[in-house]
Amino acid sequence: MRWRAVIVALLMTLATGAAEVPSDSYEIWLVDQSDTNGLAHGGTVYVYDGGDVTRRLSAARPTGVIDLGGATSSLCLASTGRNPVRPHMIVFNKADTHAALAFVASGHVVIFDAGSRRPLACLLTEAGAGGARQAHALWPTEDDRYLVIANQNGKKLERIRTDYAAGAFTQEPAATLDLAGCTTPSGAPCQSPGTRPDNAPICPFIASDNGPVFVSLRGGGMLVVDWRTTPMTIVGEYDEGHVPANGCGFIEAKGAVFGDGGGGTPANLDQFSVFRVPRSGYSASNPPNTPPVQRLYDDDSPERDAHGTAVSAWERHVWVGDRDGNVAEVFDGRTGARVNTVRLTSPFSADPTVDLFASSPDRAWVFASTRGPTPLSGDPHSSHGTDPGLLIVRMTDEGRAGQVRGLIPITNVDAAGAERADAHGIRVRRVR
Repeated sequence: MRWRAVIVALLMTLATGAAEVPSDSYEIWLVDQSDTNGLAHGGTVYVYDGGDVTRRLSAARPTGVIDLGGATSSLCLASTGRNPVRPHMIVFNKADTHAALAFVASGHVVIFDAGSRRPLACLLTEAGAGGARQAHALWPTEDDRYLVIANQNGKKLERIRTDYAAGAFTQEPAATLDLAGCTTPSGAPCQSPGTRPDNAPICPFIASDNGPVFVSLRGGGMLVVDWRTTPMTIVGEYDEGHVPANGCGFIEAKGAVFGDGGGGTPANLDQFSVFRVPRSGYSASNPPNTPPVQRLYDDDSPERDAHGTAVSAWERHVWVGDRDGNVAEVFDGRTGARVNTVRLTSPFSADPTVDLFASSPDRAWVFASTRGPTPLSGDPHSSHGTDPGLLIVRMTDEGRAGQVRGLIPITNVDAAGAERADAHGIRVRRVR
């Protein structure tokens, strides 16, 4: 009976200290970054009921579809004079009342009311290096005061003040950190050959202690930034010898921050690296590469590309996806040791090309975005998939293993008959 499931979930919460909720009280939001059909902008967000997905598996269908070529594009055009192009990464605020979506090609950030799925605000990142602007990824602060934006080709870290109750969202240019032109606390250039050769920010991440923001860099190395100051300031600097390139897989487990490094760019086509660092201990007075990085796994053999991450219940195991190899490498959340490899090919897809992961609130299920035959990012080689959609994986053995249980396809066929759908961003929203 349903009341028994609720009681079990509450007991798990008391036992673990985790914010567990009944497993069917959530939604999965999946972003198709291909253009709205017939347009050169827009895109689609598919919303699925979590309980329906885990019961009906491949037969589940979306409870809502947001056509980003409609009201969202109209809002952006009116607010910024430009249409939004290529929706890429999505996050929810900590209260799960609002969603924020980054458009990587045009540099827009759109904030939605998550309940009504209505766009509320559209902002445009700043022009940066060479006049470029790209909103590649974004992350909310734990107190829901800000969104931190990775302006990738603009090579800037930006901040948006967020007042969700008032519906007020304000860019703060005075807070922007120029990652190409700044100087680190040690006096070194933020970007320079041999240390951090390409400071395009890939993914920002803030841990549950609401500490500094960890910023992965395209060319390798990492910067740890105090997002509270104006402008934002560097409190940790790591070079390419310590932190791998192209990381987009930060996740927290057992008081540490796990990160990855991948391939998929001409500078390093093949790479699968995993590391971890402490959540705290960062200060501008520290020497470079402090606190120390623990490299957990490195493999630069052909057809490897680390990308998304997930964590099991009680943070016992961390999964790091390989979108080129169609596997997830599994690491012990406490020791950091690699303990297993989970194959993500199945009768549902021989080449799912898993990109990013999202977990159910009880962390029993992992959902992955799967790429299409016309990839719009992460190329030249690692992002070609055959079955764009939502992969459904059941974690087993406390997260040490897993089993693919289904795949929900998405499609966007153009006028010439080519499949353009290309799933990328994916997040789980708790329905309160």
